[in-house]
Amino acid sequence: MMNIPIPTGTCIDSRDNLRWLFVLRNLMIVGEALVILISIYGLNFPLREAPLWGILTVLAAFNWWTWLRLGMESPIGEMELFIQLSFDVLAITAILYFTGGATNPIAWFFLLPLIIAATILPQFYTWYMVIFTSGCYTVLMGFYQPLPEIQPVTLQGTESAHYAHAVLQRNHGLELHVFGMWFGFVFSAVLVAYFVVEMANTLRERERRLAEVREQSLRNERVVALGTLAAGAAHEMGTPLGTMAILIHEIEAECECANNTEMRDKMRILREQVARCKAALSVLSASAGEIRAEAGHVMPLLDFLGQTVDGWRRQRSGTRLDYQTGGPDIQPRILAEQTLTHALINILNNAADASPEGIELHVRWDQTRATLKILDHGPGIAPNVSERLGKTPVSTKEQGLGVGLFLAFATIERLGGTITMAARPEGGTCTTITLPLVSTTESP
Repeated sequence: MMNIPIPTGTCIDSRDNLRWLFVLRNLMIVGEALVILISIYGLNFPLREAPLWGILTVLAAFNWWTWLRLGMESPIGEMELFIQLSFDVLAITAILYFTGGATNPIAWFFLLPLIIAATILPQFYTWYMVIFTSGCYTVLMGFYQPLPEIQPVTLQGTESAHYAHAVLQRNHGLELHVFGMWFGFVFSAVLVAYFVVEMANTLRERERRLAEVREQSLRNERVVALGTLAAGAAHEMGTPLGTMAILIHEIEAECECANNTEMRDKMRILREQVARCKAALSVLSASAGEIRAEAGHVMPLLDFLGQTVDGWRRQRSGTRLDYQTGGPDIQPRILAEQTLTHALINILNNAADASPEGIELHVRWDQTRATLKILDHGPGIAPNVSERLGKTPVSTKEQGLGVGLFLAFATIERLGGTITMAARPEGGTCTTITLPLVSTTESP
């Protein structure tokens, strides 16, 4: 099995996570500023304003640099996210150092970087963050600046003054602790309910993309294997068909000399059948990818489809095809490839096999895409079969292998198109194909 390249997707996800960190850090700066303002002017609690506002200024400057970093094209790795979170831990440690250390009721802020690291980073980064945050919390238990004491009011008598001072400080300390716990609960609830969930969704989206890449990789491996088998079969069958063509030509010459008209007519039919087999082998080789580089070129959409329909009608002259086109008054152009022609013919053949009395081909387009709808009047397609189409060879014919339809799906998707097959309510199957068009402003 081939290796799956995922670094690009990882960089995209890391950029999304850094964007969420940028938003969350902005909210933390605003929240810390509100706590300082409420504590000083609402609770009349004398905090050390100068260092606190200085820390918030540095944090805001770092977040401004993060905003500039998001605009750069260089990839964002997991180590850079860890450094971003470590800077937040240092900022929280500095704020708590000037506001009572571990005795501050908002010391739970250390959990925020830890939760985010556990959500968006590998496990070993999370353990580093556990050690780092635990170390900072431990240091703050012994080294910190105590909260300033509240100045006592002037009352009569020394005992009354000390009593009032003790009551006032106890009440303010209780108010600050209750407010800190309330703010911590609200902030944690918002964080868990929104930001952490959004980051988890980002990780789930990444896993979904990786699953799609793995599925596409397995599909490509199967296509390559089928192409290899097709090329080998074409090579092995080409030699005997060439020998048969030479012998038929010699027999025709002998019949010409002997004036054997009946045998000459039989040889002509045999020669046509051999030529048809050789044409089928060229189709097989083209499906395997062995086509000339000049086989793909830009041409008008209607000319390309007209040639494809004419070629199909020559092969299936007994099946009626209702061909309709319509769209804006523009000249749509498409990248015409031989493999695309074979894919469309293969799908038309499948529709004609299911509905020998006739099929329909409706073509519509706009400035960017063309939509082809192939309608038949057969028995329809089962939902379980429709889900497997394009992912693995599937055939409902007794003698079929399902390889042609599988390669048709792969060809259309390789060219940037889509294809779906669904049962029609009135009976039959509707095959919808969308193909990208070449802009009219581009030179052919």
